Amino acid sequence: MTLPVRRQRNGGATTERHLGWARNPLLEFDELLNQMSGLIESTVGGTAPAVAWTPLADVRETDDAFHVEIELPGVRSKDVDIEAGGQELVVTGAVEEKEREGVLRRSTRRTGAFEYRLRVPGYPGNIDTEKIKADMSDGVVSITVPKAEVDRPRHIHITESGESGESTGH
Repeated sequence: MTLPVRRQRNGGATTERHLGWARNPLLEFDELLNQMSGLIESTVGGTAPAVAWTPLADVRETDDAFHVEIELPGVRSKDVDIEAGGQELVVTGAVEEKEREGVLRRSTRRTGAFEYRLRVPGYPGNIDTEKIKADMSDGVVSITVPKAEVDRPRHIHITESGESGESTGH
């Protein structure tokens, strides 16, 4: 079976992108939003209404905590707000557009308000909000969200009983 190919021209060079199973609808939707925003800006002038975007992140779970790493290049720690309550961790802030001289011909950097939400699996109160720690280094916010004591897995020691019924614990 042959897959359809879309050909695009970029500065004289022709690139091909195969459609079909390799498509990512979210990336296509994001591209469409960017094009619509540019159309609104060029038609109406000024900027389109701010829509919060979601930064890239990794979430790992260990026995005692959730570890979240969020990419925010060029953002200062004072411009980031982190809140936690119940089952949810919310990271918000804004990336300001830089003042530039000349005509900006192309921009793919994200600017404006951002918001990252994480709903922690389980029931409300399974995270210890008092012990959450956050650190920022090289444009990455690292957040450690400890699990509450009642939610942590516990190792149960098994004792052996002899034939006489006596416990020989190890």
